[in-house]
Amino acid sequence: MKPQRIILAGGSGFLGQSLAWELRKRDYEVVVLTRSPRERSDGNREVKWDGEHTGDWIQSLDGAAAVVNLAGRSVHCIHTPENLRKIIESRVNSVHAIAAAFQHVLAPPHIWVQAGGIGFYGDRKEQLCDESTPSGSDNLSKVCQQWESAFNSVEMPETRRVILRIGIVLGNSGGGLPVMARLTNWFLGGTAGSGRQYFSWIHLADLTRMFIEAIECETVSGIFNAVAPEPVMNSEFMRELRRALHRPWSPPAPEWAVRIGARLMKTEPSFALTSCRVAPQRFLKAGFKFQFPELSGALENLFG
Repeated sequence: MKPQRIILAGGSGFLGQSLAWELRKRDYEVVVLTRSPRERSDGNREVKWDGEHTGDWIQSLDGAAAVVNLAGRSVHCIHTPENLRKIIESRVNSVHAIAAAFQHVLAPPHIWVQAGGIGFYGDRKEQLCDESTPSGSDNLSKVCQQWESAFNSVEMPETRRVILRIGIVLGNSGGGLPVMARLTNWFLGGTAGSGRQYFSWIHLADLTRMFIEAIECETVSGIFNAVAPEPVMNSEFMRELRRALHRPWSPPAPEWAVRIGARLMKTEPSFALTSCRVAPQRFLKAGFKFQFPELSGALENLFG
């Protein structure tokens, strides 16, 4: 039997690479849509797209089982009005391009899994957010709202659609963890600001399995929070990271120092200072089994 084809739009990042590898192990045919295609040795195929327009890449969509959209400009930059505009456009345009492609193929995918972010909820202090919690009002929340609105405005009654609101992804090859690990190794792994702001994190392996669950499980539809079940405060996160890296106590960084350091690193200080305490309520109700439900085990796996 010919393997089912899965399309990964914007799948050349560290999440896309992990997902492509796992899908290949499960005997799927994987096609990665990317701006800079290259030859691969893992059996997966890359096809050129610009993330904005239809083109020859839509041939790959015809007859595919599912499309997973991971495309979008990184939010890890200083959130100037111009950068925010580019971030929003990259996400919204990729959704519109895929939606337009559905109209040009005879057999469009039956499943569309769309990446989103827990930034949707904004800075919520100690409030526990589930999938029914309304959106926040800060810049990142507005980005996520427009991203989801573009996806929700698409009319495809025969396509099962899923949004995964992704938290802080812990992996060795991308995301924010390698930066935090370097700072901690330089004895700069202290609490940021008050230390009471919540980090809602997830191990890359569990996030990859969530995407596969969304593809394979017919009952998974709508919005799901893609986070581990145990969010932690910044003070606990940094303590566990120091422990995993065998580093001693480090002095805390006051908020003003975090803001200056973030600017020097050309990123947004809100990532370290805002609090987003999120529960994967719908995944828990669906019986999803986390491989790494606790932070200590996740960091031990990554650094042990």
